Amino acid sequence: MDRINSTEDLKKLNIDELKQLSVEIREFLIDNISKTGGHLASNLGVVELTIAMHYVFDSPNDKFLWDVGHQSYIHKILTGRKDEFPTLRQYGGLAGFPKRNESEHDIFNAGHSGTAISAALGIAKARDIKGEDFSIISVVGDGALGGGMCYEAINHAGILEEKIIVVLNDNNMAISSNASAISGHLTKLRTNPQYKRFKTVVQKSFMRIPKVGKVLSTSAERLKNRVKYFMLPNVLFEEMGFVYLGPINGHDLPTLIKILNRAKTLDLPVLIHAVTKKGKGYMHSEKDPERFHGVSPFIRETGKGNKKASAMSASEVFGTHLAELAREDKSICAITAAMPKGTGLDIFKKEHEDRFMDAGMAEEHAVTFAAGMATQNIKPVVCIYSTFFQRAYDQILHDVCMQNLPVIFGVDRAGLVGEDGETHHGVFDISYLRHMPNMHIMSPSCDTELKDMLELALKLNAPVAIRYPRGSFVNRENVEPLRFGKWSVEKKIKDITIVATGRMVNVALEAVRLLSVKGFDVGLVNARFIKPLDDEMLLKLSRCSYLFVVEENAIEGGLGSAILEFYSQNTVDGGPCIELMGVPDKFVGHGATSLLLDEIGLTVPKIATRIEEKAKALNTLLWRNVNEK
Repeated sequence: MDRINSTEDLKKLNIDELKQLSVEIREFLIDNISKTGGHLASNLGVVELTIAMHYVFDSPNDKFLWDVGHQSYIHKILTGRKDEFPTLRQYGGLAGFPKRNESEHDIFNAGHSGTAISAALGIAKARDIKGEDFSIISVVGDGALGGGMCYEAINHAGILEEKIIVVLNDNNMAISSNASAISGHLTKLRTNPQYKRFKTVVQKSFMRIPKVGKVLSTSAERLKNRVKYFMLPNVLFEEMGFVYLGPINGHDLPTLIKILNRAKTLDLPVLIHAVTKKGKGYMHSEKDPERFHGVSPFIRETGKGNKKASAMSASEVFGTHLAELAREDKSICAITAAMPKGTGLDIFKKEHEDRFMDAGMAEEHAVTFAAGMATQNIKPVVCIYSTFFQRAYDQILHDVCMQNLPVIFGVDRAGLVGEDGETHHGVFDISYLRHMPNMHIMSPSCDTELKDMLELALKLNAPVAIRYPRGSFVNRENVEPLRFGKWSVEKKIKDITIVATGRMVNVALEAVRLLSVKGFDVGLVNARFIKPLDDEMLLKLSRCSYLFVVEENAIEGGLGSAILEFYSQNTVDGGPCIELMGVPDKFVGHGATSLLLDEIGLTVPKIATRIEEKAKALNTLLWRNVNEK
């Protein structure tokens, strides 16, 4: 690795040195990710594949696209970012996903699955329009093939016949065990003994024939393809216009280099099926690749986390309580989109496996699937990360809300999520859900409210979204009982009052205490319902001089926007002065959540300072009015 500072250095190595490089890269990954956290197992599985790609092709002239992008660490190491790697996912450091503004070698930003083939096809068409000549390679995991966008792109590529190369990284595992039909198809391709035996026998038989054996073996390529159709019906990719190469061992460097060179010469869409082992080279990740898919800093020798166990996450609280409620109500079902553990639904699955469904990386399908169930008096609860949930916008609107179907959405990871950065922050869900007719939106500030909201949602017979953050809530005692559509007063309403929602309630509570120490008496209201709004409470708040709305969502279209709309329609003078505090009109980067919240002004000191400044200015204005009179 010391000799590799660019892709040109890589091309000077022989096969044995490339193999040694793969060993050293794995050691480098394990050592660094144990300190920074990150996506370990997926990257350990594509070490040889990435080396071979850079050995055969010339980045950035040739374009590499990474579906999802969490498996691009080796690509970053080989393209001049090795020395920066200790800053991976740290505030101001390397991103955990491809970033166009980070390197010329990162051709397309990624973070959500299913985009790489579509983007590659667009680049290919632009290349041909401009009369340029370069290769385009998309690396796609088998989990992404559970989503429809990949097939839309594959179908279009077969029609256009553009020259692109798709590398299918088949580790038989998405984030969790892959349950999709395509996974079963790929397993048949990988393991069919009849096809393998036939292929071996034919090759050996031809090679034994003197003089013409090699020629006959080459001529048998077409026959092998026909045998493939006979032994393995519905060879999907070839039927859709791709030249299919594989399956091959994704850890065999000589074979990878040979196949990639062959694909480079073809003027049609090519799919290379590479079989890899997720987590390869590190005993702990090989045994438990799901846990090491995305991991916090850990002890390298044992693979165990180096932090003390914390309280139950909001996801675990939601999943546990849902499982409890399902014991009494047999109509409750749980649905996820390839994230059972991340959403806490693995708890539900263990107890109610017959009522648990994993739709794969197909959020659109998951939502409409749930809508279908809801028409039959089933109570589907769909748990999806906020950032991925936005992919199903039309299905939420058209298939659920328009029919007013009782589907409950657990909008997980709402708010900033930290080191995964801009592609994973859940800061738009209030904005894209709030304007949908029939939708109800709830935002708990603690575990108790989260449980109560889930129970209430199951009784409403309407679409409901419950948004909750990554990690654990701050523990709160003496929580006011939940009443539909009603907010709670955490600190008596004053001339200056904060309206906060979700995790920000606890932050605002601390800001109120800090302001109290400084002599400022500020009220606090917990906006537990974002839709419907608490009209009665808002009319009371209209007598305040100043309202600060604090939310972990985009300011545009968020809770603050809803309050402004209310006052514009329900008061003569427009209501109180309102200051909106939330996520500004930009994509927030990656880093520790505390640092990101500080950057956008949503920490206790910054909220308190902003209110203090307004309070002092407000007192001055009141004094001026008195003197003028």
